[in-house]
Amino acid sequence: MVEMNNKAAGSRGPLYSIRGLRKKFANGREALRGVDLDIHEGECLLIAGANGSGKTILMRILAGLLEPTEGTVTFRGKALKECKSVLRHSVGLVFQEPDSQIIGETVEEDVRFGPENLKFPENEIKTRLEETLSSLELSEKRDFPARHLSGGEKRRLAVAGILAMGCETIIMDEPFANLDWPGVIQVLLIIRDLKEKGRTLIILTHELEKVLAFADRLVILGEGKIMIQGESEMVLDNLEAAWGVRDPRKAYKSAKDCTWL
Repeated sequence: MVEMNNKAAGSRGPLYSIRGLRKKFANGREALRGVDLDIHEGECLLIAGANGSGKTILMRILAGLLEPTEGTVTFRGKALKECKSVLRHSVGLVFQEPDSQIIGETVEEDVRFGPENLKFPENEIKTRLEETLSSLELSEKRDFPARHLSGGEKRRLAVAGILAMGCETIIMDEPFANLDWPGVIQVLLIIRDLKEKGRTLIILTHELEKVLAFADRLVILGEGKIMIQGESEMVLDNLEAAWGVRDPRKAYKSAKDCTWL
């Protein structure tokens, strides 16, 4: 693995510290093979790689949904397996298929579900609901059937539910999948806003041309291993064709211009 200079990390301790992470399934497939990675609070980390590179498996382990076969993962200095209750209201996932995480019949019911499940007081739930619906421009859709929203609106709804629970870290798995132009713009506006507010963003995508401008750091996964990580320009300068990641800069001046906004 090649590791480039990482200015984003600063002097702060890592939010996640991952060492020797492996995940092997019963059928013998090894999805992750010795991943070492630190993720810092407040950074926007992009993880790219071809299909089957291990991105989604890594996401599920970070969220506490899968147990690693080998290796260690810590969250704010504590073993991840000891942080399950903390992860519930600290880390939120936006899945590639947002329909899979819609629970409520209406937008309001869906946003309320998380805080209610965490047993927040009703007055706090109402406050979080109003603030979240307003910040994600969903107030006018509060009584709208959640499953009838557009693709971009469904991803906004997923983020709304995460923020209503108080999550400071948001993991997005292929957030632009199956979206039209307006939907992509909606998601990018959310990413920009969350970054400006200092949230930790972990974005798994192969569509670098849409979001690379917001990245503090870029990680390339290949065959379950980190092939290279560091600042975007340096990583792109050292890409190898076998990793299945395309350099998006051919249509842009630099990595900081790579966005559809």
